[in-house]
Amino acid sequence: MNGIKIIRSICFPGLLLLMLLTSLQCSNDPGKEKKTDGKSAVSAKKKVKPASLFKDTLLISEKAAVFYHPDSVQLEKFETLSPKNEYETVTHESFFQMRNARIVLKKYWPKVRIVEAKEIRYLLFLKADHTKMLIDLDTNPNMYGLYLFTPGKEPEFVDMMNIETALGFYFE
Repeated sequence: MNGIKIIRSICFPGLLLLMLLTSLQCSNDPGKEKKTDGKSAVSAKKKVKPASLFKDTLLISEKAAVFYHPDSVQLEKFETLSPKNEYETVTHESFFQMRNARIVLKKYWPKVRIVEAKEIRYLLFLKADHTKMLIDLDTNPNMYGLYLFTPGKEPEFVDMMNIETALGFYFE
């Protein structure tokens, strides 16, 4: 019986302290935005992708995986406007995600053409019904990315982290 009283006397204050800390943590709701000068802190941090100097259009009319990259000026502006660790993280992650996506495409989907869109601003997809869809890469906030396309469907921007799943869902 004495052991139970000792455990209660030790556990109860510890449990009470844990509940207090949890409630304090929860009261600082990250969903609420702090206002500064009439603008939210979230919108103040929102970054806009630098515009491309190029105005070229790439026509895609067959089954393809289209990898797009920033041009050198966009990359330079992104580097100067971003904190150093963010620039390095984005370029590093994009390199490895694109490399992995290419490996998966070549191994499991060899009939899908890999297209590299460098120094390109627009992607023009020609669908089977002869309709066209134009994508302005300046409107996509991602510096690097991947679009999947087959003429019978709309082109789809995909998350390269889930490339295996995305390929299966899109092309099957």
